[in-house]
Amino acid sequence: MELLIQPLRRSIDVEPGSNLLDVLRRAQIPVSYSCMAGRCGTCRCRLVEGEVIDPGRARPLDDGDSYVLACQTFVTQPCTVEIPEPDEVVVHPACIVKATVETVETLTRDVKRVVLRPAKPIGYSPGQYVQLQFTPEHARPYSMAGLAGDGTLEFHVRKVPGGRVSSYIATELKPGDRVRVSGPLGTAYLRRKHDGPMLCVAGGTGLAPVLSILRAVVAEGLRNPVHLYIGVRTPADVYGMGWLRDLQLQHPALSLQVVVASADGSSGLRRGLVTDAIEQDIASLAGWHAYLCGSPPMVEAATVLARKKGVEPAHIHADAFYAQPA
Repeated sequence: MELLIQPLRRSIDVEPGSNLLDVLRRAQIPVSYSCMAGRCGTCRCRLVEGEVIDPGRARPLDDGDSYVLACQTFVTQPCTVEIPEPDEVVVHPACIVKATVETVETLTRDVKRVVLRPAKPIGYSPGQYVQLQFTPEHARPYSMAGLAGDGTLEFHVRKVPGGRVSSYIATELKPGDRVRVSGPLGTAYLRRKHDGPMLCVAGGTGLAPVLSILRAVVAEGLRNPVHLYIGVRTPADVYGMGWLRDLQLQHPALSLQVVVASADGSSGLRRGLVTDAIEQDIASLAGWHAYLCGSPPMVEAATVLARKKGVEPAHIHADAFYAQPA
């Protein structure tokens, strides 16, 4: 049975019922993967033609494409699958590591900065996230704000009204506490081989993964022009300006716009929606990569705008922060 791999234009003979990720790895085809359990989304591929067995079912997008997770997909008939370009491949085997809380500090009225020291290093790409378990009843995914080589893991946590985990972090978590870290997860990581302009949009604590991406750009000497837009509700929700100013000094091609939904003229900040600001400032995003992190409504609106202005769907890397039940 034949499996055709795009864009490599390579055919592989496959035994019916074979796992797609196993097939790709045996054929030494570069493909991203991590958790091997269908949770992280890293091994996502596009089903171009034919049918496969996917317990999670093919995932249709707005343009009619269907995506499957290679680790959960079984090939039962001839088909064609499109994998990401090799320059997007990352392999960070998922792991579970114990960590100790080093710091819990206040960034704004409802945002805490939590720094953990893992018992052993965790490999991840800038922009990814992990699952943090503080107690058997308190577990939730959070994005790293730093880099894998830091020796610590940095997170920004907003206290959600009625949120069990964020309330625990805000009121009970303290230095010395033990935390279980599982990951890494997520596909909105930095594509290092892209040398064109980057649009980064951060809503609230969506600044954490964006900071990780920007810190990597600076640390690795990348020269991409970066246009960063931060959207917050009020001036009191703005944080991280010191970090961002330092990054601007090291990377002059980084521009920064802070957009506040409700602000008066005295604040000196731009007022409105972050998507409206992008609409006004940038005529075309053709050839750009977009990194969008924050609340689902903001990410969805920014995704629509990015596509409208010319960003290819495969070059939109989104991480929506979904609220979880208390």
